[in-house]
Amino acid sequence: MVPTSTNIPDIAPPEPCRPQASIKPAPVPYHATMEGSDLSQSRSSSDKSSGRSSFSSVRENDSDLAQTFTTPFIITIFILVVAPPEMATTTTTTRQFLPPKTQPQSKLHGCWFPAVAADGFQGWKQIDVRGRQASRSFGDLQALRIVWSAPATSNKPAKLPGRPTPGQAPIERLPLELLGPIIDMLVLDVPPNGITARNVDLMSLLLSSKTLHTATLHALYRKITIPHSRIFRKFLDHVSQNQELGTIVRRLDFSHFNPTTLFLSAAQRSTTRNLTPETLLQCLELTPYLREFLAQEHIDDEIDENVLRKLFLDLPRLTAVDFTGCSSNNFKAAMSAIPKFEWPVTLAISRLSLHKCINLPSAVFETLMPKLGDLTHLDVAGTRFTDEALMSIPHTARITHLNLAKCALLSPEVVVEFLATHPAVNGSLVCLSVASDARSHQLLDVEDVTRLLPILPSTLRSLSLKGSKMDESHINLLRPLTKHLEELALGRGLRVTDIDRLFVPDEDDDDVQMQIDWVPHTLKYIDLSDYSATELDFSTLFSNSMSIMKKFSAPLEVVEVAENLYSRLSKSPALQRLGWTVTEFGSRAWMVRRHSPEDGPRDSGLRSWKLGASFWGMRKIPMANAEVGGMYGSYMFKRKL
Repeated sequence: MVPTSTNIPDIAPPEPCRPQASIKPAPVPYHATMEGSDLSQSRSSSDKSSGRSSFSSVRENDSDLAQTFTTPFIITIFILVVAPPEMATTTTTTRQFLPPKTQPQSKLHGCWFPAVAADGFQGWKQIDVRGRQASRSFGDLQALRIVWSAPATSNKPAKLPGRPTPGQAPIERLPLELLGPIIDMLVLDVPPNGITARNVDLMSLLLSSKTLHTATLHALYRKITIPHSRIFRKFLDHVSQNQELGTIVRRLDFSHFNPTTLFLSAAQRSTTRNLTPETLLQCLELTPYLREFLAQEHIDDEIDENVLRKLFLDLPRLTAVDFTGCSSNNFKAAMSAIPKFEWPVTLAISRLSLHKCINLPSAVFETLMPKLGDLTHLDVAGTRFTDEALMSIPHTARITHLNLAKCALLSPEVVVEFLATHPAVNGSLVCLSVASDARSHQLLDVEDVTRLLPILPSTLRSLSLKGSKMDESHINLLRPLTKHLEELALGRGLRVTDIDRLFVPDEDDDDVQMQIDWVPHTLKYIDLSDYSATELDFSTLFSNSMSIMKKFSAPLEVVEVAENLYSRLSKSPALQRLGWTVTEFGSRAWMVRRHSPEDGPRDSGLRSWKLGASFWGMRKIPMANAEVGGMYGSYMFKRKL
């Protein structure tokens, strides 16, 4: 496994009479911008070992620039720190001790090297190992019996006075609810790449003590991430042989699942029989306390009627289900059968995502919605969600996140009525999207937006009106919302001068009291991607009379624009002069304010209502509190509406 820490333990130099060789890993993080993160059908061997976290993965750069998407790479550099072992016959015995630059007097932290300049030494290739010249690669160095640490001495360390007895160390006396989160911080949910082992470093904790063994098992098995089918088979075999492990599992996460990691064709995948409807059902039966099931389009063929029956009816503790992008014929047929199930009065599911399940019949939604009395998160973007399904949500629900984007079968009158009168959204909404693609469908007209804006609660933090028809009269209705909103996506029909009024009071307004009582906005992100190059007047936007791009428009940090404006903005000297830059990812582009050190630390973007995401402008609502990546990251930040 690629080491996850840059700390290299100190090794004392070996005795001159007993030369040894040692190799220590020195991992060096390297960040590179992602360019088309989806895996191709064939991957080179270098690509397989490059450290890619997973296909379509989304990570934030460690720089001070927001909305920068990268893929982390880890390069392991092996440093030879001591001379070869005594079994290797060399042409020279001259060696040189190099003290560390930071502690030149130290004899502990330095390294022994062969004196390359010494007479007779011609490099590592001249070392004979069992009659052969070796040392041309890491494998050759292994033949020299190079070890990872100095050989252990035979003398046992003296027992220190006051040393705790086994099982009574301070860390072992911590309660499991404290010890568990500590170990959770060491767990790597997403592997460095699709086939590399992960969490190998935690294996030593399993052998430390009974207390640490229990806490580590809990950390390793509580959240299971499946990047490919071989990992799924390995996990299934473990819980089949040790069924107690299955009772620990709380999350099954297939969001990083990549079917092309090990197999190039569907025929190869089918013959292995690793992940099938039968094995998936067996897995669910062995994890009776499962709380979160996260799927996506690459496993939709493995979700059949029996799997759905198990998920909805036989896992009473299941609270989160995500079927993002599942739209295969097999999945459609399985979901179409659920109206025939013998449903209980209510389900425990509180977070449900059918994001971009584009071909599901409306009867599926009308069957599920009345059963979700504890609903808090609902994402049905791009589906055949109907007015009947929306109004059938139980009054006991308390919805905080609602995504109705691109639901063409919804009528604006019912949507506004639901948001205005339904108890499920009364004073609880935090994230709301009623966005649409104006090129194909428009949900809200000017009158609908006028009726919607006054009824929105003060709890709202993210609002998307993308694709709606708007005019300048909506600015006064939006101004109160900008005092608590952090994300705002505007519809069509506004001018730059209208949008600018959200950030400053009207100078020519006769109401002087408004200027005196003016409350600064809280917007961090604004979406103007509905506006083309002709509609978004850059000469006005970048002029001295506008405040959007000025420094005092902070905390505004990100302005999304149409993707076809990226090349034009990247060459704009005015944008750079104002302290902004432009970045893009997939089919989206943003203008991002450059962070100045004198402004203090940059806002990381992490919010509790974003459930682990740190970027601005999510297209998809997350259903679990987890690091964003895999296909979920692609749907959230890479794709269009």
